[in-house]
Amino acid sequence: MSEWAPALMFVALFALLFLGVPVSLSMAGIAFAAGAYTLGGAAGQHLWTVTADVARNQALTAVPMFVLMGFLLARSGIAERLFSALQLVMRGLPSGMALAAITMCGVFAAATGIVGAVEVLVGLMAIPPMMRSGYSKPLIAGSICAGGSLGTIIPPSIIVVVYASVADMSIGDLTAGILIPGLMTMAAFAGYIMLHGWLKPQDAPRPDTSEFDRMSSGQKAKLLVSGILPVAALIVVVLGSILAGVASATEAAAMGVIGAVVLSALYRVFNVRNILDACRDTVKISVMILLVVLAGTMFTSMFILVGGASAVLNLIESLQLSQGQLVFAMGLIIFVLGYPFDWVTIVLICVPIFQPLIVAHGIDPLWFGVLALVIMQTSYLTPPVAPSIIYLRSIAPPEMTYRDMTRGVLPFLACQIIVIAAVAWIPSLATFLPSALTRF
Repeated sequence: MSEWAPALMFVALFALLFLGVPVSLSMAGIAFAAGAYTLGGAAGQHLWTVTADVARNQALTAVPMFVLMGFLLARSGIAERLFSALQLVMRGLPSGMALAAITMCGVFAAATGIVGAVEVLVGLMAIPPMMRSGYSKPLIAGSICAGGSLGTIIPPSIIVVVYASVADMSIGDLTAGILIPGLMTMAAFAGYIMLHGWLKPQDAPRPDTSEFDRMSSGQKAKLLVSGILPVAALIVVVLGSILAGVASATEAAAMGVIGAVVLSALYRVFNVRNILDACRDTVKISVMILLVVLAGTMFTSMFILVGGASAVLNLIESLQLSQGQLVFAMGLIIFVLGYPFDWVTIVLICVPIFQPLIVAHGIDPLWFGVLALVIMQTSYLTPPVAPSIIYLRSIAPPEMTYRDMTRGVLPFLACQIIVIAAVAWIPSLATFLPSALTRF
């Protein structure tokens, strides 16, 4: 029976998830059951030790700070100003509104690091004017879904914080490592949008720009400064302090919170209700994330204790995979798990199991971490159960169908595959910046 215990844990997990049991309760319940079977009365003490270890993990304190910063920014009024400023800058380019939307997604992904929230925020703001301008629904859907996925890999990202803490890596190194692939992905998305608008202008009609045409040069300058400069300064403070090594992720996020409060005051939307709403939403999201982190740590701890890690290692060794084949197999597992699990669960299940394999086969942990994050972003976009489409369906108008959304994301998936291939074949895309900053 004990030989089958690791496999039974995963079978039970899939069964509970299929029945609709929350991820955190599923993993924690299976961990307790496996612990009772393996350790008997000592299971409680073991899982309590795991809980204490998670509670002492200082890297995870950055999570609620980044979430709070994101919710404060969403209520500061900066999103509306930024979107108007980007439309002003890009109104003459092919697919200018879609380009403004995906640029805004990238900027807010860098400013907040919250996956999903960026897509909802930008989607609510950008979809109505794009629909009124006559943009094709697949292009709208694909742009918003792809832009929302940037929260996975545009630093600083909550996923980076959790991955680094689980893998016992430097958050600063992983943040620096994902920066170039993240910018490559954003550039690939923007390039496709412009190419689509140039080849099929009927899918992206030029919007009415009379509002901007009536503005004086001074008014345009004021819009650009008030819309772009504040969020750019916030990104420089938060991301720059992490990359420069002058602040931890938690300290940088705290500076971001202060910056968001200052912006709220400058835009005259600083009030008790907004602060309380942001704090309430932060508690809900942070508790959800950290509860999954705790349950996932319990699950992987018991999986290793019942012999799961040893079984995986023995299986890999028996297959005699080359280094490239091993990386491909681990990447494929991460991609497939992106369907039933969210990113936190994938990190907590895969990283503790994969780390010994990575070390044993001489694979650069930083390079693989960056590659894994890009693969997770790809699974976030991939139909039929892409989380990006689920988020979009919650805010999209009724006339935008699931078929429109699926058609829309496919070209962006091609861009993702190109970035994955580039990072896989050119590891320096992930390792150059961290090593350069270390030398500096």
